[in-house]
Amino acid sequence: MNRISASILALLATAPLFAQQQGLPHVLAPYEVPLIPAYRDSRASLDRGIETPPTFVPRTMAEWEEVQTLVITWTTYPSILKQIVLAAVQECEVMIVTDDQSGVTSYLQNTANGGALTDFSNITFLNAGFNSVWTRDFGPECIYENEVDSLYLLDWIYNRPRPLDDAMSDPIGNAKGIAVYSTTQAPYDLVHTGGNFMADGFGTAFSSELVLDENGPNGQYNQTVKTEQQVRDLMEQWMGIQQGRYILMNTLPYDGIHHIDMHMKLLDEETLLIGEFPTGQSDGPQLEQNIQAIVANYNSVFGTPYRIIRVPMPSSTGGAYPPTASYRTYANNLFLNKTVIVPTYREQYDTTGLRILREALPGYRIVPIDCDNNGANIISASGAIHCITKAIGVNDPLLIRHQRLPDTYETINPYMVDAYIRHRSGIESAEVYWTTDTTAGFNSVPMVPGANNTWSAGIPAQAANSIVYYYIHATANSGKEQVRPIVAPDGWWKFRVLDLNAGLNGVNGPVIADVFPNPTSSILMITVADAGSERVRITLRDALGREAMRIQDGPMHSDQRAFADLSYLAEGAYMLVVESAKGRSTIKVVKD
Repeated sequence: MNRISASILALLATAPLFAQQQGLPHVLAPYEVPLIPAYRDSRASLDRGIETPPTFVPRTMAEWEEVQTLVITWTTYPSILKQIVLAAVQECEVMIVTDDQSGVTSYLQNTANGGALTDFSNITFLNAGFNSVWTRDFGPECIYENEVDSLYLLDWIYNRPRPLDDAMSDPIGNAKGIAVYSTTQAPYDLVHTGGNFMADGFGTAFSSELVLDENGPNGQYNQTVKTEQQVRDLMEQWMGIQQGRYILMNTLPYDGIHHIDMHMKLLDEETLLIGEFPTGQSDGPQLEQNIQAIVANYNSVFGTPYRIIRVPMPSSTGGAYPPTASYRTYANNLFLNKTVIVPTYREQYDTTGLRILREALPGYRIVPIDCDNNGANIISASGAIHCITKAIGVNDPLLIRHQRLPDTYETINPYMVDAYIRHRSGIESAEVYWTTDTTAGFNSVPMVPGANNTWSAGIPAQAANSIVYYYIHATANSGKEQVRPIVAPDGWWKFRVLDLNAGLNGVNGPVIADVFPNPTSSILMITVADAGSERVRITLRDALGREAMRIQDGPMHSDQRAFADLSYLAEGAYMLVVESAKGRSTIKVVKD
């Protein structure tokens, strides 16, 4: 149980901004700075959950796993919160922290701002103290004993002097009947924030070096100073993040909060969605250095390099980027079972951003919510959808881990599908479902159990130029069933059976595989095939053949995509030219 000390009560009494504050920013407000010492020093007298480390090796949940509850704090940005609720109740329980249940109910029943909520069966109201809307940062993380057994919540020290927010994990845990582990007392005190943490579900996690700064000698909220090794030790002890798998990145020069969820997202165990600025602009150079450091020094849990998918970071309406404009990002999205809720900004950027997400996450219901307009400009506060939500995993996950099959030239031998599958009751059976035509339905192949919770099956070999779509289904001894991807059969993994005797369209060198959208008024996404490791130059040329824009001049990114912002080019027709030492490809592009 949470016990508010006399010093905290005095802090609340002398600082009215904490009395259910309705407008605290994502960043530390100047008027909060004098409150930090009392906030920090009060911890020694607080009784906060289980304050000793787990006696088991914990597994921290990944965001794409099955969710039972979404938690939001109802304060600022109600129009955005309402739209989140309308999307979320179709997937899980929504717990709304509020001191005004009747007012929130009336707001949700009103037809404005996305429509009326008529069914409240998936809504739970929690009357608990709060200071701000930024639930991601102060809400609890989810850890499991023995990977899939007992679920616990984990609470860090919030890096803001907001004591009611900091204590939020306790009433959430009490309401859900879930015990809370708390890293709030020395020597285990750890300052951290949910927006600066992403985990793959199997011992890997990402953060910026903010976590080192705030726990080190210059930290303002830490009771005891921690070295980098001590921070890593705590993450392993309390969350199961392996020593060599806690990936810390340099903070970005223009990011005021240094939360990685504003520019990157783990889409699965081996895929990183990365925001991309125009070449050389804003935080782009440092962000690129961080990504290259990851690629050079770390592999995914499967032992192979991370797949990188890039998505443009929109500019302001005037074409500016940080530090003279707000971060606009599609990476700040929320997984919620079969739905992904995505912040959006302006159609000319959203068209491309949403397409990239739909391609990367086939079968998911993608729900866009405007975070830049209509009186709900949350992005100007350095936050969006992910920042104001927190998901709680299910009590009995059926865990499936699988590395997608790569493209292959194999046309004779079966394609072996291996998966790690666990449930606390054990696994009764598992199958691979596959097809070369999703409209014709899927065939099934039973998986055979092996050592260490692995299951295997072979998809029959297919002819060259085939595309194979597949997913995994498992049934636990308890009767629980699960698929991976979680959206199957509407979503799937896929791989191509390549032809040894033919290149793409018989052309040597880089080939323009896709240009989208075309025509365009701003962002252009160029997908290049057969680029190899060669230097690739991508240019736009006007009607007289003059270079109007140089888009790329070097090796292609691993996802073979490049972006260009045509906003400030004159309207008209241009020739897109992609060339390397091996060949040249062109296509007409229209700026409207």
